[in-house]
Amino acid sequence: MNILLLGSGGRESALAWKMSQSPLLDKLYIAPGNGGTQQYGENVKMSPLDFSAIAEFVKNHDIDMIVVGNEDPLVAGIYDYFIDNDVLVVGPSKAGAALEGSKDFAKRFMADNDIPTARYKSFTSDNIDEGYAFLESLKPPYVLKADGLAAGKGVLIINDLDEAKKSLAEMLGGMFGASSATVVIEEFLDGIECSVFVLTDGNGGYRILPVAKDYKRIGEGDTGPNTGGMGAVSPVPFANQDFMGKVHERIIKPTIDGLLKAGITYRGFIFLGLINVGGNPMVIEYNVRMGDPETEAVMLRIDSDLVELMKAAAEGNLGDLALREKDEAAATVMMVSGGYPGSYPKGKVISGIEKVTDSIVFHAGTTIDAEGRLVTSGGRVLSVSSYGPDIFAALEKSYQAIRNIQFEGKYSRTDIGRDLKS
Repeated sequence: MNILLLGSGGRESALAWKMSQSPLLDKLYIAPGNGGTQQYGENVKMSPLDFSAIAEFVKNHDIDMIVVGNEDPLVAGIYDYFIDNDVLVVGPSKAGAALEGSKDFAKRFMADNDIPTARYKSFTSDNIDEGYAFLESLKPPYVLKADGLAAGKGVLIINDLDEAKKSLAEMLGGMFGASSATVVIEEFLDGIECSVFVLTDGNGGYRILPVAKDYKRIGEGDTGPNTGGMGAVSPVPFANQDFMGKVHERIIKPTIDGLLKAGITYRGFIFLGLINVGGNPMVIEYNVRMGDPETEAVMLRIDSDLVELMKAAAEGNLGDLALREKDEAAATVMMVSGGYPGSYPKGKVISGIEKVTDSIVFHAGTTIDAEGRLVTSGGRVLSVSSYGPDIFAALEKSYQAIRNIQFEGKYSRTDIGRDLKS
């Protein structure tokens, strides 16, 4: 098969790494890719949102399947755009992508299908006073979410009521542009989070991928502002058989059944952002693609042919294909630019990757400069992933590898996984 993978981050690097191992793969193209994805295929200078250019590329390069890495093309309707083309698309229809594209839609979907989630209400500038009253009915901290996509920055968690009211007004006034024209206010849930991924074929068939836990805050001890993710581990100790049984019966099955009942075409990955509240799983959010940096750990633990599974899902028939997990644990730690998630410099020369022999280095924010050097081009630069008999041994390998890699201003959290030690 000739496959086109859309995206440029660490998630796409890990997907490309795993896909490149498949005997079904003839040629892999990554658009636009990054400074490291050319190890697994051919980078193509093309925007994942330029559907007409993608269509021309698909035609000229005999592409059999498009794998959509990030959410933007899915929310924009790439599945629907190619519905009449002779090419498979791994990802949901535009209607299905609303699970991530609209927080209000996702919450209504969960309510309609009795899926456990936080109590909520949605507000616009027309009923902002009702929003203030709803905030007054809640206990702090207060959770405010922009309805639409906001590049991972549209969620505010605020302890002070007056500040929460002020932020609601600012969000409805355009803090996140059109994405916060509607704001979802939620009850705060206290617990520990994990990420569950499901691959579904749109006809009731699905497979559950290895469970992971990611770390979003920039600082040690989960302090400071949120980032795109500073690290991840898999498996997750508390996601045991009992917990996952509840996840399956209360969340995964009702989600799959709810999509079918609504007549929504969904052939791709569903990301369930869950929180363990007293042993009971509840949904924080849906995403309509694999998570990042969880993918950089999860891909290491899949022992099946990912291309075979995605092809079957995109064709609408997972059948009896098994998704096997490796017994080994996996962990990934992000190396980020100094200043991230605020402003940060670019073009810093990266060295030492060749010294890493016992870990896998997935590129995220890297590029090749005019002089042919590997340099930084984003906030999250590299994702260093490792195997181990448990997540802590895997983490130690990743930290050892990080000590070999250098670029000016590099930073990594040193406490990934520490909260899971008993």
